[in-house]
Amino acid sequence: MKKRDDTTATGESREEREMREGLSMAHKANRPVRVLGISGSPHRRGNTEQLLDRFLEGAADAGGDIEKIVLSTLDYHSCRGCNACHKTGVCIMDDDLIPILTKKVPEADIVALASPIYSMSITSEMKAFIDRAHTIWAQKFKLNLVHYGKEHFTTHPGYFLATAGMERPDIFDYAYPVITAFFNGFGCGYTPDHNITAPGMDRWGGIQGHPTALTFAYMAGKEAVKQLEKVQTETRAETEELNK
Repeated sequence: MKKRDDTTATGESREEREMREGLSMAHKANRPVRVLGISGSPHRRGNTEQLLDRFLEGAADAGGDIEKIVLSTLDYHSCRGCNACHKTGVCIMDDDLIPILTKKVPEADIVALASPIYSMSITSEMKAFIDRAHTIWAQKFKLNLVHYGKEHFTTHPGYFLATAGMERPDIFDYAYPVITAFFNGFGCGYTPDHNITAPGMDRWGGIQGHPTALTFAYMAGKEAVKQLEKVQTETRAETEELNK
């Protein structure tokens, strides 16, 4: 039976769901902001991972609870395109990506994806990871099991960190739509000011030689946590006022 437009897949009304999300936000405000960084670079401790590390350091110094995942160290496979998830909402493959896509990303308050630019886009490691998130797309648009309201996007920001050897003005442009698709799927608010990019690695001799990139990433991580804490506090106050 097709569900009415004003109910979720679990049968609760939209109003009930929004109330539940509001209470969830009030709970989250009482614990540290969870920040998840995911590196898609195959080069360990290279330019991109160092940029991500500085972002996470800034987040930690602002009081965030940080975790870093390096995709190149995991055992996982690319999406097979079998569309089994269109029927079940679950991926048929059982590998290292499953707990990340089903638990770590959804439970994070801030998600930061990091990838160098290879052949004008993200790495194969990061692309395979994002493709495997197709299960979330299936849950949302095929099975109507997942819905993210406006508040969720506001309280779950997504960030993209990237480095590139070249300095051409469009060097990052072809990566943005793929990153946007991932964040939209998980209900993460991703806007142009959430891009932390460092071109010109060839000219600067690597990220350590860049005059501003690492400092900017650190400050961005710090500000991300502070800004989200402010939003959480405001949301909790609004929820408490509505519940009076």
